[in-house]
This record gives sequence, structure tokens and C-alpha cells, in this order.
Amino acid sequence: MQQEIRPLLAKDIIEQLKRQFALLSGGRGKDGAPIITFPEYAGFSDLPDEDFLNVVTYLTSIPSLDAASIGFIIIIDRRRDKWSSVRTSLARIAGAFPGNLQLVLVLRPSRFIQRAIADIGIRLHRDDFKMKVPIIMLNSVSDLHGYIDKAQLTCELGGNLEYCHKQWISLRTAIENFAVTVKSTAQKLQKFGTDLAETELPNDVRCTKDLLAAHNEKHDKLKEELKQAMKEGTTLLSCIKEQANKNPNNKSNPDEAENLTTVERLLAQLDETENAFEQFWSKHHLKLEQCLQLRHFEQDFREVKVSLDSLMATQAALSDIGDCVTRVEQLLKDLRALEEKESLEKAQLHALHGDQLIQSNHYAVDSIRPKCVELRRIYDNFTNEAKKKYDILAKSHEIHKLMDKSGVYLLASQAVDKCQSQEGAEAALQDIERFLETAKEHQLSSLKDLYNQYEIVLTQEVKVRLPGDSEPEMFEKRHVSLKRLSAKQTRPVQPVAPRPESSPKRSSPRTPRTAGHGESENQRVNGLNILPSRHIMNELIETERLYVEELQSIIEGYATELDKAESSHLVPAALQDKKEVLFGNLPEIYEFHNRTFLKELENCAENPELVGTCFLKRKEDLQVYEKYCQNKPRSESLWRQCGDSAFFQECQKKLDHKLSLDAYLLKPVQRITKYQLLLKEMLKCSKNSEGTAELEEALATMLDIVKSVNDSMHQIAITGFEGNLYELGKLLMQGSFNVWTEHKKGHSKVKDLARFKPMQRHLFLYSKMLLFCKKREETSDGHEKSPSYSFKHSLKMSAVGITENVKGDLKKFEVWYNGREEVYIIQASSMDVKNMWVSEIRKVLTGQLEACRGTRAPRVLNQLIRSKCRGSSSMLEKSIRSATRRRVCLSVCGQHRARMMCGLGYFQRREPFFVCHSFSGKILI
Repeated sequence: MQQEIRPLLAKDIIEQLKRQFALLSGGRGKDGAPIITFPEYAGFSDLPDEDFLNVVTYLTSIPSLDAASIGFIIIIDRRRDKWSSVRTSLARIAGAFPGNLQLVLVLRPSRFIQRAIADIGIRLHRDDFKMKVPIIMLNSVSDLHGYIDKAQLTCELGGNLEYCHKQWISLRTAIENFAVTVKSTAQKLQKFGTDLAETELPNDVRCTKDLLAAHNEKHDKLKEELKQAMKEGTTLLSCIKEQANKNPNNKSNPDEAENLTTVERLLAQLDETENAFEQFWSKHHLKLEQCLQLRHFEQDFREVKVSLDSLMATQAALSDIGDCVTRVEQLLKDLRALEEKESLEKAQLHALHGDQLIQSNHYAVDSIRPKCVELRRIYDNFTNEAKKKYDILAKSHEIHKLMDKSGVYLLASQAVDKCQSQEGAEAALQDIERFLETAKEHQLSSLKDLYNQYEIVLTQEVKVRLPGDSEPEMFEKRHVSLKRLSAKQTRPVQPVAPRPESSPKRSSPRTPRTAGHGESENQRVNGLNILPSRHIMNELIETERLYVEELQSIIEGYATELDKAESSHLVPAALQDKKEVLFGNLPEIYEFHNRTFLKELENCAENPELVGTCFLKRKEDLQVYEKYCQNKPRSESLWRQCGDSAFFQECQKKLDHKLSLDAYLLKPVQRITKYQLLLKEMLKCSKNSEGTAELEEALATMLDIVKSVNDSMHQIAITGFEGNLYELGKLLMQGSFNVWTEHKKGHSKVKDLARFKPMQRHLFLYSKMLLFCKKREETSDGHEKSPSYSFKHSLKMSAVGITENVKGDLKKFEVWYNGREEVYIIQASSMDVKNMWVSEIRKVLTGQLEACRGTRAPRVLNQLIRSKCRGSSSMLEKSIRSATRRRVCLSVCGQHRARMMCGLGYFQRREPFFVCHSFSGKILI
């Protein structure tokens, strides 16, 4: 990186300036030319050239450009010196003065002899100084006043201009130090701003707090430096103004006025820098605070969610119906206790907090809103479920109370064995009669009506207590039975077993139904899936609209402008008649998306599950991107030639684009790769739901299109192939490998040597041919390297065989040609790459076999082969060799299937072979 050249400052040459052999007093000539004075200095001749040059260079850099362009006036005071000193001064100025000279005034030596020598010397040596400006020899300061106004000269030269060299050095040093401070502060602020802009927001509360604290600390430190710099500048400005106000009658010289202007300008620059930084900081600080709010919100959400899930689980575990009044009352009490838990209140408060964040224009609205929806959904589910349980428990409570008031428990409590005696029967009869007297007063409904009304909430144990007979019928039957038993008995009564239908423990075949639960669960699942799917669908549609608008702006703002006559004078020569090269088939892409694809996506807005079908339907139309990407290198090369032209700058200005055209020409490449990302996100939200299969197929299609586009980009870089690449069929795979070669007909040394020196080859697998190329990196116009592939060799797939595994390395496989006359050992970068290539080559060979299966082999030959398989191997080999000449498809029995080689028909004992297990017992000879 080139080092920045820093201008010369007073502090760098402070010792040379203190010698005072050259001064910039602030005086000006009549036309405003700056005056540099060389006062009498005894050691001038002994000054090092570097010291002289540094001081003069520094002094000439101080006046403004306008003043310096007029030219400097040099005054050399040598009244007490000799002619030799005058000559040395003139020679040095002539040889090393860096500025533009206007006039040189020399106060010659005042002693008579030296003056005479000076007169003679200037006449003789004037041409030696090689100055293009006048050199005027003056006898006295009075003569000097004829050229320079006294007000512009210091008192040493008979003028009244106040000048203190020590004060001048101090002021210059202070101004330059302040300028350096302003620049350094601005650079620190800019670097801090860049660091802030590139900062990635943390994902947890602690890291966010640490980052916020660190940035606040650094901001406060820089703020303090700004404050100190502003204080330094204000103090310096006050000193300059105070110095100027000491003599209100004397007008300040131009240098003093320029110093004042310089300091005011630096202060204004510092103030602007501070304001700009504070505006940027306020935005960044707000985002950091919002990030901290978001992390707190997410952390609290997780805690509340865990509590709510636990609460829901506890609620679900509560029984809907008790087996008695006491149990039901306890369940109601437990349910009320759940509703009083803090988790529910926290969920509501947290959702309200999320709403407040959304209303405050938080940057992460898309992340906050779903969490608020989720909290309210769980809260509503809990409330609704609690209400259902309250209703059911209230009915259960009423049932149990009614059953207590009804005669069910009375009938069940009357033991039949005790009623067998006359006394027991009379006592039971009295209980029944008393109950029947009060039943009318309580207006109790029949048990059958009770069963029908509350069947949904009755447990099995309660249902068995409610027999199918109505209440009056039960009591009437019991009343009649007890009356018979209470009559005077003349013979012993034997106990009888209780009737089965009156037993309270009789089991019922009916089972309770639970309604509503499955439906609620289904709705909850759908609620979880639909919201994210629609969010992703909305993002897909919105980005698609923006993409179409950008394509339209490119075509109307650039491509159309190229054809307009009024813009022709701005169009660079390199772009003439090359519109199609620069834009490719961009208009075709725009028409497809604007007229077709965008509308079809918009139709899926309410039904995201249909988007997969939309992509599958337009599979062929999306192939237009392959042509665009193939043209992209030519487009980029053309852009590098003419991208800086006034035409593109004017178009960009009209469109108000922040980026140049080349950035927008990259949009189609970015878009075609974005679809598969959105489909992946959609698929995550649509597992096992309607449209999942279409989404999976659409994702596979888009990945295949991206791969096809990528492969085609490599294909167009192939050089040296004499045939037509498009006649080789579809490009299936491409990639780089280490390759060893063996040739039967070659020299044995070549064969042995090839085993140790692999070749770097880039392979292109087509359905009809396998190409071997050498990859080369080429640099164009000083830009990034672009690969090209130099064609080396090719193999027809119709004569290719493959061996999946090579001994010694799992990443190697063999491709051989023409009966292993040529063998290529190929080493992949990984097992995955090898497996993909082997699988794809196998598919090609299988496809060729399937094509040959249509050939009808003679029936006799097939019978011969089947019979020979049961015979000797030599007879089978003869049959296969005979079939080889006729190129027919033979059926081989399972015993010899694994011993045959695809493509050749020799036995394992003869040659290395490839076993293809997918050929189902048929081999191509």
C-alpha cells in the first residue's frame, strides 16, 4: 500500500526556523505578492543545503495558492556583509528556490569597497545566476521603499510592520498541531464508524450488554477527544483574535487573516464531523439498545413458554369429572389455583411488551410479532380449555348432588340380606315411603333424563349407578318387594342373591366419548404451519416484485437509452452494436417474470402449499437463466472497457441508483440461486402437509437448474475441442481430479512412470462422451482470474467401462476404454464426489443397456446360453464370444451373473472386471 505523503510542518524543522536566516513576515508587494526576507546571517554560507531547502520550501507553502501564483518577492539584506555573501545567497536562491519568483531585491554591502565590488560582480555574474526575474541592487532602505510600501516591511528594513519571529513560530506550530489533531480525530471517528457498521449483533443478552458497554465506552472516549480538540481550536482562535485586536488601528496582514480563516475552517470541519458522527452513533446506539431489548424479549419468551407448557401439561392432567361431590370440588379448587399462577399474567404482560416494541418501530418486528402471537395462542388455549373444564366440572358437581338427593344411593345402601327378615323389610319400607313423600317436594327428574342430559360428562363408575329403568319404576318395584317381605311370614325365608341389574358395580359396555380434542389439536398444528409459510410466501412475492422493478429499471434506464438518438454522442465506441453482449437475454427474463411468474406467485399468496406446483410448471421457462449466465463473462469484459463512460454515469444519475449498472446486471444470477433457499425454508414449515411432495420436487428442480447453470459456465470455457459440444448430449457432471493413465500398447516405462505422477485434469461427463481437459487460470485486464479448460482427450461412452473400487484408495475408480487398451485411474477429492460420479456413469451405461434391450436375440441362442450355463465355463465362453460378434443381449443365469463383465463378456479369471448389480441378469456383449 502506498504510504501517504505528509506535508512539511514547523515542528519538523523547528531548529532551522529558529536560526532566522529566512523570514515570512506577512508583508505583501503592491500586487499582493508574498515577501520572503533573508536578513543578515553570519553563517549563511555554511548552512547545509538540506536545511536551506527545507526552510524555503516550508515558507513558500504557507501563503494561499492565489498569493503564491502571483510570485514571491525576495529581499536579501547584506548591508553589513561582503559581495561573496551576496553571490552565495543569489546562487542558492537561483538553484533551490521552489516557488514562483517575481522580483529579487538586494541591499548591497554599505562599505565603499564592498559596494564597488558588488557593482562589478553583479554585472559580470548576472547571467551565472540564471534567473528569469529582475535582480535589483539597492543602496539603502530608502531605495527599498520605492519598491515596497513601508507598511509591508519590518522595522529592520525601515518599515512599521510588527513581527516577532518567536511568536510566529509558536503560532504556526499551534495551528499545524490543531490541523493534525482535527485530521487524526476525523480518522478515528471514521474508523470507529466503520467498525460499528461492520459489527454483527450478538445472539444473547450477556454478549449484547458487553458489546453495548464497549461501544459506549469507546464513544465516550472519542467524545472526550472531540471536546479537547474543540477546546484547543477555540483557545487558538481566541489567541489569534486577541493578537489582532491589540492594535485596532493597524490592519492585519494577509497571513494573519489567513491564519484566522484556517482555524475557523478547521473548527467548522471538526463541528461537522462531530455532528455527522453523532447522527450515525444515535442510529447505531438505538439499534444496539433495540438488540438488547430483543434478546431480553427472546430470553423472557423462552422462560414464559416453558412455564406455560408446564401449566398446560398440569391442566391436561386434571380429571374432567370427579367420582363424588368432594372430589369435584377439589378439582375446581385446583383449576382455580392454576388460573392464579404468575405464568399467565407474565404471558399477557410479555405479549404487551412485544406490542410496545413493535409500535416503537423496532427493527426486528418480523421476529417479535410471531412470538406475541404464540404467547396469546397458548394463553387463549389455556383459557378456553379451563372454561371447558369448568363447564364439565360444574355439570359433574350438579350430577353428583342430584344423585345424592335421588334414591340411587338409598336403593344401593339397602342390603338385601337384611331385608329378608320382617323387621328389616319394614325398616327399609319406611325409608322408601319417607323418600317418596319428599321426592315430589324436590321435583327431582327421572334418572333416565339425567343420563341423557349429562351422558357426555358421566364417568363409567357414575353411569353404572344409573340403571336403565326410570326412578319411579325402580322405587315401585322395591316398594312392592318390601311390602311382600314385611307381611307375616308362615315359613322361613331363604336368602336370595341380589338382582344383577340392581348391583351398583355392574359394568356397562358404553364408553365415554371425548369430543372436541382432536379438532382443537388439528387446528393448533395448522396454526403453527400456516403462519411461517405465509410469511415466507410474502417474502417470496415481495422480493419477486422488487426484482421485476429492478429489471424494468435496467431495461428502460439503460438498454432503451442506448437506442435513443439524443444519447448517441455519450455512448462509448466500444459499446457500439454490442447491446446484446452487455445485457444478454435480460429482456426475455424480464418478460417471463413480469407477465407470467410474478402473477402466478401472487395467486399462491393465500395458498402457500401451491407454490411448489408453480415452480414445477415453469421448469422449462427458468432455463433462460442458463443463456444469461453463459453470456455473463462477455458482459463483464465489455463493462470493464466502457463502464466509466459518461453515458452510464448519466443514466445512473437519472435513475437515482446508488450502485452502478454492473451491480444490477448481477441480480439475475443472485435471483436464480435465491429461489432454492426460499423453497428450503418453505419446506421446513410444511412437513407432512398438503403440497409437501410438490415442494420437494420443486426444490430438487431448482437445485438442478442452478447446477446446470453452473456447469454451463464451465462448459463455455472449454477451448481446443474441434467438435460441437452441444452434440455430445446433456452435460451431466464436471469437476477436477487426479488422473493416472495406463496404455497396453505403450512402452512399459511410460506405464510404470504414470503410476507415480498424476495429471491434474478437469473432467466433463456428457451422455455421449467423457472429456479430459486441463484447467488454466487466466488473468484479463488486471481483474480476477477466470478459468479456461484446454481440451486434451475424449472417450466415447459407448466404449467405456468402469471399475468402482481401486485397491489402496477408496477415493479412486477406473474408467477403461476399448477392452482395457486404455485405463484411466481417477482420484476424487472425497468419497461423496467419487460416489456421485460413479453413480452418474453407471446411469449412462445402464441407459445404453436399456436402449439395447429392445434388440430381440434369437430364441435358439438364448436357449443355448441357458443350457451352457449349466455346462462347462469354456462352452459358455464360446457362446458369449459368438454373441459378441452379433452384439446381442443375452440372458445369463444367477450362478454366472456375478462372474461376467459388462461390455466385454470375459470371465473373472481372464481380466479385471466391473460387476454391475443393477442389470438384472442381462449383460450387453
